[in-house]
Amino acid sequence: MAKAKTEDISVEEKLRTLFELQQIDSKIDKIRTVRGELPLEVRDLEDIVAGLETRVNNLTEELKAMEDGIADKKNVMKDAAALIKKYEAQQGKVRNNREYDAITKEIEFQNLEIQLAEKRIKEFKANMITKKEIIETSEAELKDRQKDLKLKQKELDEIVAETEKEEESLLKKSKTSESMIEDRLLNAYKRIRGNVMNGLGVVTVERDACGGCFNKIPPQRQLDIRTHKKVIVCEHCGRILVDADILTGKVKE
Repeated sequence: MAKAKTEDISVEEKLRTLFELQQIDSKIDKIRTVRGELPLEVRDLEDIVAGLETRVNNLTEELKAMEDGIADKKNVMKDAAALIKKYEAQQGKVRNNREYDAITKEIEFQNLEIQLAEKRIKEFKANMITKKEIIETSEAELKDRQKDLKLKQKELDEIVAETEKEEESLLKKSKTSESMIEDRLLNAYKRIRGNVMNGLGVVTVERDACGGCFNKIPPQRQLDIRTHKKVIVCEHCGRILVDADILTGKVKE
């Protein structure tokens, strides 16, 4: 939306529009405060769930690799046993000591292969026990986190559903008001809002004090504020000051 020509708008109208924008933005802030930290909590839980899922998948793959390793080593043992049986049969047919010694070495080598395979199988099984315990713990934690995520997401969805239409309407009004304010003043307003805890960039004078920081405002400065002839900021907090009658168009003498 194109901005109106600022030279055609009085200071009073600028202040009135700015104060209206502040009221709209404060309502939007209130809606988002009601939602609180839920969006962040949901995102954190989503990250935790994704991390746990990846961990369980990786551990499951490692467990499968160990199972495959055990199967492979059993095949090695089976092949070695077959070779030993074959070599033992050949020992009875040897013609000299050299052939006998060669076959004996082959039998010893295959027995060593069996021993090494048995050792690896024991290591695999020991590691599998540990992996299974970690998987069980991780799956239990994953289940709990998924439950928490489901509850938090439901809670967030309910709050969003209750406030979404109102927020959309307020955001449109905010954009409309912004389009009527000159860039310099709008940027100053946004900068102030971003620097204060309560998001109030424009405040009224209340009981002779700034409605933002509550510091006293001199009488002459209050008079200047009531005339709506120039933009005045609090000397203490930098907020833009308006009087309570700005929306009615009344000018106090």
